[in-house]
Amino acid sequence: MVNGKLLRERTYRKWKHYATTTTSATCLGLQPPASTLLVLHLSLRSYRLCAGMQMSTPNKRKLFFLLLFIAVCVIIFYVRKKPTSINRIPVAPKLCLSSASKQSITPLKNTKHLLVSAYMDQRVQGFDIRFIGMFRRDSMQELHCFFCCSGYLSETTPAKVLQHSDNFGFPFVTTDVMCQIPPECNATHVTLLTQPRPENGSGHTWLPIRNKKTNGEEDKKMDFTVCISNLFEDYNNVLQFAQTLEMYRLLGVNRVVIYNTSCGPDLDRLLESYKQEGFVEVVPWPIDKHMNPSRGWLFSEHGGDIHYFGQLTTLNECIYRSMERSRYVLLNDIDEIIMPYQEDNLKSLMDRLQTEFPNVGVFLIENHIFPKKHFEPSGKFHLPQWNGVPGINILEHIYREEPDRKIYHPYKMLVQPRMVEQTSVHSVLKFFKEEYKVPPDVCRIVHVRVALRKSLKLEELKVDSRLWDFQEKLIPNVDKVLKKLKMLV
Repeated sequence: MVNGKLLRERTYRKWKHYATTTTSATCLGLQPPASTLLVLHLSLRSYRLCAGMQMSTPNKRKLFFLLLFIAVCVIIFYVRKKPTSINRIPVAPKLCLSSASKQSITPLKNTKHLLVSAYMDQRVQGFDIRFIGMFRRDSMQELHCFFCCSGYLSETTPAKVLQHSDNFGFPFVTTDVMCQIPPECNATHVTLLTQPRPENGSGHTWLPIRNKKTNGEEDKKMDFTVCISNLFEDYNNVLQFAQTLEMYRLLGVNRVVIYNTSCGPDLDRLLESYKQEGFVEVVPWPIDKHMNPSRGWLFSEHGGDIHYFGQLTTLNECIYRSMERSRYVLLNDIDEIIMPYQEDNLKSLMDRLQTEFPNVGVFLIENHIFPKKHFEPSGKFHLPQWNGVPGINILEHIYREEPDRKIYHPYKMLVQPRMVEQTSVHSVLKFFKEEYKVPPDVCRIVHVRVALRKSLKLEELKVDSRLWDFQEKLIPNVDKVLKKLKMLV
């Protein structure tokens, strides 16, 4: 039989061991403050004092568990209120800036994935940052967001990986990664880790966080940005591209963004001229340095690692690139013009459509093919000064195919970028408002290319000379651009 004094000493040692074990949380970086240690010390002293009093054993046990409960509550409260600065890693202010990726495609360390950009995006509840990348579908893994704050590196936060639903069977898919910025972190750069804790504070390649608001003020926005997804191989259609850009300028477009893997030498000169002027933003797109991009849209037919040189990724990237600086974004190919037919500019068109359909954020524009093999018979726009310019003269092609609406017919899009979360080529995948198919007599795409409905004869085509309505300004503007490059005859 154990006497009372020995029982008190044993119980006291157990209580002291618990307190010591609890305070050893410092090994985990959870050093309790003096107030917490004081509560533990007073609890120990109170129990020892009371244990020396004449109390029955059941009452002593009740007292022990009461004091234990109080101490545990204090510790739990402390852990929950633990300041986020616990895991901060101090760094030089310019470390992240000097270690930031200078490339448009950045390999993600310890993975088979590629990162493109990171944007502030708080439209989805619970998230602050959206990465845009190209991830290999058979190598998905848990990831963690790691932030460079002002003067320190913060703790990581969980990452949510969202594959886009359109991949067309290719190994790589456009992927969003969402994460939350830690409290009190003024994040400037971010990266992804495969481990929840970084091995050290250096050796990381950071992406700058774009679309951050400054001083709570919204930057002045442009009205219209055109996103042209990809240029690759030796595409050198200079005349059509110059005509298309000058047509867009007449329609009120403020900027054209184009992703360039490669192109012909003459087109490269034209792009550089527009770039220096500020009308075109050229984003280098060296995707062929990182994988084998497909020349087609379907893996089973064309092979390769990703659809059309990463077209889906560039379209999504362009939407986010333009989100805070443009009211509308046009998503189309280099040889397509989204053309209003009842107004002379895009602003008048969208003012009317947005008034009629205030809840619409995605406007679907029907694609209409103008076969390049059929020429306007008078030849009045076969201009001699353009004879030496490589490419198609779109003013010579006025015969339009009527779409076969009994089968699938593609659309392109004119969108409010803030209303779009994910897009494909011919439709949006995720968006926040409604969508609307614009009637072709209001707006349609002028697309001069090879015939789609090859069986149609010339007399079965419609005459559509809408481009001629702009010829008085279009022709001299194109001449001015080509003359600057010394391409006119």
